[in-house]
Amino acid sequence: MGVHIMRIKIALMSLFLLEASTVFGDIGTATSYNPPYTPTRCNGNRGDQFPAGNLFVAVSEGLWDNGAACGRRYRLRCLSGSGRRPCKGGTIDVRVVDYCRKRPCPSTIALSSDAFSEISRSPNAKINIEYIQI
Repeated sequence: MGVHIMRIKIALMSLFLLEASTVFGDIGTATSYNPPYTPTRCNGNRGDQFPAGNLFVAVSEGLWDNGAACGRRYRLRCLSGSGRRPCKGGTIDVRVVDYCRKRPCPSTIALSSDAFSEISRSPNAKINIEYIQI
C-alpha cells in the first residue's frame, strides 16, 4: 500500500511540475487601437516598421524602457476578459512599434486592431494576457 501511495504522489508532483513549467510569461492587460498608426515613436512614418499581418503593438511605460522596446517581439495569448468567451485559442507574435498614445495607457500592451482580432472575439474589450519577450 505504501509503494502505491508513493507512486501516486510522484505522479502528481510530476504533473504539477510539468504544468508549472508551461507558464513562462508575465501577466498584463491588452486593448485594441485603431489607425492611423503613423507616425510612431519608434520609426516615424516608415512603412517597413510594420510586420506582415499588421501584428504589432504599442507598449505602456512599464515596457517602453525609454524607447529600447522598439523592435522587441513578444508572444502573447488571451487569458480572460469581460463578456462571454472573449478569448480565441492560441498565441500570436507581435512587434513593438510605438509607445502607447493615451495617457495613462489603458493597458499594458495596446494591440493593432488586426493583432487584437487574432486573439479576442471582443474588439472593444480589455482582456487579460500572458506575454513573454521572444
